[in-house]
Amino acid sequence: MLSFIGTVLILFLVTIVVIRSMGKSALAQFTPHDLTALFFIVTLAIKAIKVDGVTQALIGIAIIIIIHISLSKLSLYKHLNRFVIGEPTILIKHGKLIKMNLKKSRFSLSELLSSIRSKGYADVNNIQYAILEPNGEISVLPKEESMPVTPKILNCHVDYSGLPIAVVIEGKIQYRNLELIHKDEEWLLKEIKAAGVSNIKHIFYASVRDDDYSLTVDNGKGNIGTLK
Repeated sequence: MLSFIGTVLILFLVTIVVIRSMGKSALAQFTPHDLTALFFIVTLAIKAIKVDGVTQALIGIAIIIIIHISLSKLSLYKHLNRFVIGEPTILIKHGKLIKMNLKKSRFSLSELLSSIRSKGYADVNNIQYAILEPNGEISVLPKEESMPVTPKILNCHVDYSGLPIAVVIEGKIQYRNLELIHKDEEWLLKEIKAAGVSNIKHIFYASVRDDDYSLTVDNGKGNIGTLK
């Protein structure tokens, strides 16, 4: 039994180290070779563990849970966090690429450019910082002059426009959401009828704003109507 526990413990930790050594790019987006590598690593690790009966299986599961919880707790300590989870890596600083960090993270330039484009930044020069997070995500901080204009920047007051609450989804009334806006089925049916819809089954999606209780109805065929 001690041999089994030791095998599970060692293989679990080794698998974590191997996946970490593959770089953060493997966590950011799975390329075919990333996915294949992870599949083979996990398969080979599991194959090496011989489970004899339900008791050993339960013990193995308990060991994995204990290790997982322990690593999660260790990650709360600042000095151990970099070993358990890893550290953020700056890939772009003041509009300039840091080639050494890209190489160290095994994150290709094409992947980086694709990631920042998906966040709405086509030009590297407009980026103050692009940071590769420990979970493989890219955080982009634009330069001040490239930041989106907001009402706060323009010193403009913007009234609250209300949150749309879904009350009908694919012809079915969402009773719990109706309770959130303190309305009932009778009120909803009355509003839907006023909007010109005779059968609720014909509604693909309907929402009510929580400020003025305006109703928006969509039949899923391109016809949208709003009733206040």
